[in-house]
Amino acid sequence: MEILAFGVTADEEPLLERAFEGRHEVRCLDVFLSEDTAPIAAGYEVVSSSVNADLGGRVLRILAAGGTKMIAQRSTGFNNIDLEEARRLGMTVSRVSSYSPYSVAEFAWTLAMAVNRRIVRASNRTRDFDFRLNGLMGRDMHGRTVGVLGTGKIGEAFTRIAHGFGMKLLGWDVAQNPACVDLGMKYVEKEELFASSDLITLHVPLLESTHHLVDSAALGLMRDDAILVNSSRGGLIDTDALVAELRAGRFTGVGLDVYEAEAGVFFTDKSLEAVEDDTLARLVTFPNVVVTSHQAYYTADAVGQIIDTTVANVTDFLAGRRSENTLVPS
Repeated sequence: MEILAFGVTADEEPLLERAFEGRHEVRCLDVFLSEDTAPIAAGYEVVSSSVNADLGGRVLRILAAGGTKMIAQRSTGFNNIDLEEARRLGMTVSRVSSYSPYSVAEFAWTLAMAVNRRIVRASNRTRDFDFRLNGLMGRDMHGRTVGVLGTGKIGEAFTRIAHGFGMKLLGWDVAQNPACVDLGMKYVEKEELFASSDLITLHVPLLESTHHLVDSAALGLMRDDAILVNSSRGGLIDTDALVAELRAGRFTGVGLDVYEAEAGVFFTDKSLEAVEDDTLARLVTFPNVVVTSHQAYYTADAVGQIIDTTVANVTDFLAGRRSENTLVPS
């Protein structure tokens, strides 16, 4: 069988080919799955998609009409997939329920320290042989308070690093993680977490209940000198409200690896095009903001695990098996 994989990066392609070697052929495309590109999949029983694919009802119907019976998404998130329509069409949909939590947790800390210690500004200065320290002063993390929204595997990994820094630990989640409690984490209401934390990091899934979890009210509760990091899903933050706070001169720094309108922008080269998204254009101009292109997961370890799980998902589909990764069984 030949599998068609959309949205494959140059780094990812040899890993995918090696993982499927001796089992199935895989055709890798760097274009993302959308209504325009879905017809390419005609004749492919199995299609693999990336997190920024459009798998709404129209796209799924095009795929089903072309003979596609399975969608193997190479990500944990699946808010881009119309699961009800896939079920109606009799398609199997799988995802990667977990991979290295350290990849995202470590990158979230990278963003936090980059904005705290003004690393981007310092690097830009030294490239121009400007070695002054004015405006580069950061703060020790030791002894300060971190608020972790979402204390699953990634949140726990982030918390362990925070514990190593010697920070006070606050957490918020639907259920307490005993490992975080053992580290000294105190679970509080999210309003107290926003008001009391020097550093706030987001590690919750994007659901209807968490959409714009960080809204104008939550941002208003935060300390003026707080740091906010989001390496989970862009829709967790009301970006317009965040921009308004930044324009008012608030927050020591904001590190964003995700953006709520990133589809069709992130993972692509827009450097020679006019910027159509005024909010994103404004966001990247703030000197205390670092925006990266959804790369927190992008380590050889994590991508390797994602690909191995994708291969296992395809194998399970062909054998008629289900697993914890199956979102919609056929």
